[in-house]
Amino acid sequence: MLDRLIAVVRRAGDMIRNAHDIEKDTHEKNGAADLVTKYDVAVQTFLQRELLALVPEAGFLGEEGEHETLDKPWVFVVDPIDGTTNFVRHMHHSNIAVALVHEGCVAYGVVYNPFTEEMFAARRGGGAFLNGHPIHVSDRDMSHAITMCGSTIYDRRFTDRSFSLMRRLYDLGLDFRRFGSAELDVCYVACGRAEVFFECRLSPWDYAAGSLILTEAGGKITRLDGSPIDPYRGGSVWATNGICHSVLTLLK
Repeated sequence: MLDRLIAVVRRAGDMIRNAHDIEKDTHEKNGAADLVTKYDVAVQTFLQRELLALVPEAGFLGEEGEHETLDKPWVFVVDPIDGTTNFVRHMHHSNIAVALVHEGCVAYGVVYNPFTEEMFAARRGGGAFLNGHPIHVSDRDMSHAITMCGSTIYDRRFTDRSFSLMRRLYDLGLDFRRFGSAELDVCYVACGRAEVFFECRLSPWDYAAGSLILTEAGGKITRLDGSPIDPYRGGSVWATNGICHSVLTLLK
């Protein structure tokens, strides 16, 4: 199944890599920070058709369009283009994310940046991989940690909280980064490029696939209050290499 998911996602990546005249077909959904392109819709349509051909009995939760009732044992949770603003501005730091969830637990996760051709993938209990090679979180403590963050630009009510947390983590750690693609950020923690990622509010398709890749790589992911994440419902995210996870108690 994982190989089949990877094959579908790789084909969807070709659609993104070959995109042209992107800005001409872009509009705002809920403000200037929340963009959708014709490619978001086209890639999701492709993924929905191809993924449901693999598991016809599954439900489907994608970023674009209507969200169905999630009452089936198997559900695909999909972001056709995570990092749409990066995509529109040709920054080449965007990804496709596909999680296959079984009874509320992510069973398979695939995150693919078609511009760098980095394919992160995991099966529950089977480890995590980057382009077929096993990956693992780093063993760095907080004083040597790079923290990545999102700024919750879709909901400015979290602005003060986001920057307050970032300042505190900057003081505790080595440095910080802001890349604009939550799924890739979580995968970067999984492969040891950074130690911490947080955001005060995300949708489930922004982290569902990456959450399995991270935990299979030895990391840990929760809400900012320490409670478990939910692959069907949005909320805050605190993702770490495990060693840095307890720093959360200093931020409350």
